[in-house]
Amino acid sequence: MRVLVTGGSGFIGSHVVDRLEQHGVIPRIFDQRRSAYHPDAEHFIGSVLDVEALRMAMNGVYAVIHLAAVANVQEVFEDPVYAESVNIRGTLCVLEAARRSKLARVIYGSTTWVYSDCPQDVVDEETPLPTPSHLYTATKLASENYCRAYFELYGLHYTVLRFGIPYGPRARDGAVVPTFVRSALAGKPLTITGNGSQFRNFIYVEDLAEGVVLALKPGAANRVYNLDGTERISVRQIAETIQEILRDVHIEYVEARPGDYSGKEVKSERAVLELGWRPQTSFREGLERYITWRHSLEEQDSLIWSKVDAELLS
Repeated sequence: MRVLVTGGSGFIGSHVVDRLEQHGVIPRIFDQRRSAYHPDAEHFIGSVLDVEALRMAMNGVYAVIHLAAVANVQEVFEDPVYAESVNIRGTLCVLEAARRSKLARVIYGSTTWVYSDCPQDVVDEETPLPTPSHLYTATKLASENYCRAYFELYGLHYTVLRFGIPYGPRARDGAVVPTFVRSALAGKPLTITGNGSQFRNFIYVEDLAEGVVLALKPGAANRVYNLDGTERISVRQIAETIQEILRDVHIEYVEARPGDYSGKEVKSERAVLELGWRPQTSFREGLERYITWRHSLEEQDSLIWSKVDAELLS
């Protein structure tokens, strides 16, 4: 079986490709660049706004896992027009290409941010979702609705996966854990917006990728699943845990940014019951793995620069 992964060169996507291979599925990557982690995998280079390029990539494919998106909330805030084009129209193009290619299913990577405007403190897949107040949430909800509409109108099956906040090796630098770790390793203070009480149930990326692949099960068709961690971790706890691991780290506080998601307790029991999925990695264990990976990456960079003639660096 062959499965296309849009955004397969990215953070979550590259781990999904790993997991597909481990489960005996042939991954095919669709992205704007080749994956640094899978040089031997099938690649199609293109834009998710190009239906014909997507159709070519879907030739001979069973299903598509659609992960390509503007995932940095701050980037969405700063450039909403671009974010809309990728997150909403990109999803529409993937659905249309999948419809024309007669794929079995589209698995869509959404987010637990869709619950951010709910009045409830504890939420699950059946919780009613109010009108979103943030542009990022609006783009993800619009895409979820497109998935449902394509099923109702054209019979294209879908699965919506609402991801918790992922962390781990290969993470983009703009996310909170990489930002904190990078600052700590550079000897800079860890900056917390607000009082640091906002929390997430962070999910280690390898655990998340396993849940994505398990969503290929036939019983997951036309269902919505939360894939979130089980530990309630505040931003302040992240900083303090890094401080415990690396020792000489200073923490400072600044004004909160617009659209910050204060946090909800997101239930993932449906994924446990129907997919047989549950996170396996504790937050501290995952954080230690990420710090080790990041430190190794910086050592490699230092080694590369150490070989450059000093004359060229002065």
